[in-house]
Amino acid sequence: MRILYVSHTHPPEGEILDNVGGMQRVSQQLINELKRKSEVEVITETINVSENGKIALHTTGFLFRNLFELPHKVREYDVDVVVFSSMVTASLAYFLRDKISVPMITINHGRDVTLPVGIYQWFVPKVFNSLDGVISVSRATRQECIKRGMDPEKGVSLPNGFDFKKLNNFPDKKESRNRLQKNFRIPLENKFMLLTVGRKVKRKGHEWFIREVMPKLGDNIVYVTVGDGPEFNNINDAVDDSAYQNSIFLLGRQPDEVLKQAYAAADIFVMPNIPVEGDMEGFGIVLLEANMARTPAVAADLEGIKDVIEQGQNGYRVPPRDADTFAETVTQLLSNNLEQFSQQTRSYVQEQFSWDHIAQQYIDFFQTVITKYTSSIQK
Repeated sequence: MRILYVSHTHPPEGEILDNVGGMQRVSQQLINELKRKSEVEVITETINVSENGKIALHTTGFLFRNLFELPHKVREYDVDVVVFSSMVTASLAYFLRDKISVPMITINHGRDVTLPVGIYQWFVPKVFNSLDGVISVSRATRQECIKRGMDPEKGVSLPNGFDFKKLNNFPDKKESRNRLQKNFRIPLENKFMLLTVGRKVKRKGHEWFIREVMPKLGDNIVYVTVGDGPEFNNINDAVDDSAYQNSIFLLGRQPDEVLKQAYAAADIFVMPNIPVEGDMEGFGIVLLEANMARTPAVAADLEGIKDVIEQGQNGYRVPPRDADTFAETVTQLLSNNLEQFSQQTRSYVQEQFSWDHIAQQYIDFFQTVITKYTSSIQK
């Protein structure tokens, strides 16, 4: 099987990703895993539009160039299927449907489906109509596709996989806590550490957690966040307003070394997402990264999070915006066999989210779409 893989969010080979998961990390890991399969040959047409800023400009240039080059590459490499990494690159399918004589499939992640821009939402159903297959990273994302006109027969839900080799050597917990205390002056002596990793956007619920949940947790809790984004100032204002401001630390964007220390040092990973119209959590790869560091999670029972957190296995899901239940769940987890549960979370993730296992499901779907497409054009 020859796959032409097209992505505008794909880091160069070997590049170290200095922030949290997301489509870039997933794109890189999926292709690496597919290339290991003896029955698969992958030809890539990729760029990382965010590496130098000017994302919109670089994305537009990439798409425009491929309007002319992609049909030629399909013929040159005699590919069996074109796979787009997101709905953004999949927009090419609408313009190239009559020029490409192999099936076209997209992977979508959440916001690339729900982006609340009128002309984009007008265009999304037309893209679905031009595609032959759709892989959504969660059941919630697949439902959003169906709402926007995708034929349910075209789409499946397959989770993101996880490259355990990339996050397998975490530092010692005590050592990590000591480093965070020294480098960021975080007072962790005789304290429990809660951690959130992710872009500071409204749906992540940082501000809500600080204002509504922190006051219910008591004085023995320290809350640390890693990541930046447009909501940083609002979150910082919430910290300034909080009676617990000396226990809340916004570390901003950090390199992988610090991220690993934070994952290892934390007692619980919290993902307090809130519903935001036009936005959604497609999957939540950071939950798996935390679990690999033996850090269980407490997260809002929303969207793609439902496909990552299995109750009592690698964490707990609680109703969104329910501050009392969130605080109670955190408190109970901290006080009941936390060490044993922490070990269990890592084992669960390794069993359920191996890229080797997930990549094979991708290949099986690709083959199903290829077979169906070939049969349809032979009729």
